[in-house]
Amino acid sequence: MIVGVPREIKQDEYRVAMVPAGVLELVRGGHTVLVEASAGAGSGISDDEYAAAGARITARAGDIWREADLVVKVKEPQGAEFGHIRRGQALFTYFHFAADRGLTERVIDSGCVAIAYETVRDAAGRHPLLTPMSEVAGRMSVQEGARSLEKPFQGRGILLGGVPGVAPAEVVILGGGVVGSNAAKVAAGLGASVVILDVNIDRMRYLDDTMPENVVTVMSDAHSVAHYVRRADLLIGAVLIEGARAPRLVTRKMLATMKPGAVIVDVSIDQGGCIETSRPTTHSDPTYIVDGIVHYCVTNMPGAVGRTSTYALTNATFAYVRKLADLGWREAATRDTGLRNGLNIVEGKVVNRAVAETFGLPVADMNLE
Repeated sequence: MIVGVPREIKQDEYRVAMVPAGVLELVRGGHTVLVEASAGAGSGISDDEYAAAGARITARAGDIWREADLVVKVKEPQGAEFGHIRRGQALFTYFHFAADRGLTERVIDSGCVAIAYETVRDAAGRHPLLTPMSEVAGRMSVQEGARSLEKPFQGRGILLGGVPGVAPAEVVILGGGVVGSNAAKVAAGLGASVVILDVNIDRMRYLDDTMPENVVTVMSDAHSVAHYVRRADLLIGAVLIEGARAPRLVTRKMLATMKPGAVIVDVSIDQGGCIETSRPTTHSDPTYIVDGIVHYCVTNMPGAVGRTSTYALTNATFAYVRKLADLGWREAATRDTGLRNGLNIVEGKVVNRAVAETFGLPVADMNLE
């Protein structure tokens, strides 16, 4: 099979979808790997390293899209890329369709086979390709939130961990999954007072057993969310519903109850955001202010730490890439039900129920036989 790795063109995106070790394994397996020139530059990987592993370096992205049976990316296709996508071509990347109807419609029109990292499951029902980037984003959310709390960034002028005689910041995290737990560990390590809200009592028991003493868990409901939003110096949105749009837990009306200069970091923005006033931002222009509250809503947070994120991501994705290359997407999805769960749109038909329901589209049965 011909596997293509184009350079990411989304603004401020420095990750790459395959490292030289992955290229070497695929080439040894009899596959051809095309890598666009400078695809790995943002992650500190040179074209020479890819070439030494057996990749064919191409100067133009169009050559990759034209030749590759399977295109492996990090982020969803951008406007300039849609003209290259071929009907029946398999595209393996993060899509987050529920946050973007326009993207969904363009992928439907392209006729490609869209396999979404974020909905692939492993044997235990977890999301192995979402987890590494959620770990990065969770930890980054505290870094970015702490910086945004500084007065030059129009925050409250608070040091997250405080100092002797001065109380630490209050960090409130909506969601105790991978993003939320990683955010909590970093915030707690810096000395903040941390509250995690979640709806899963078993998850909260686990967090209560494993988190430091300055982290407490609270059952999430409308009353508790409103109460802790008022208290937050830093509010982190870390809510995920697989394939669907994130629920809006914090309304604009609640912003009026928050402390002036408080900071919101909405990691859920990839799935539309869990804060009513959230809208996508970029690393080059990451924040904006609504009603005196600083909002940080970058849609590709891990892209800023390209080297760490690339290796963390490809550690998880490569086994699936190799399976897709060895077997083709149809046979691979037939044999691996978790990979089959990654199928979102197939040759113009939406096969993921959550995506279809989000936009009121018909859902098609995926007959792989």
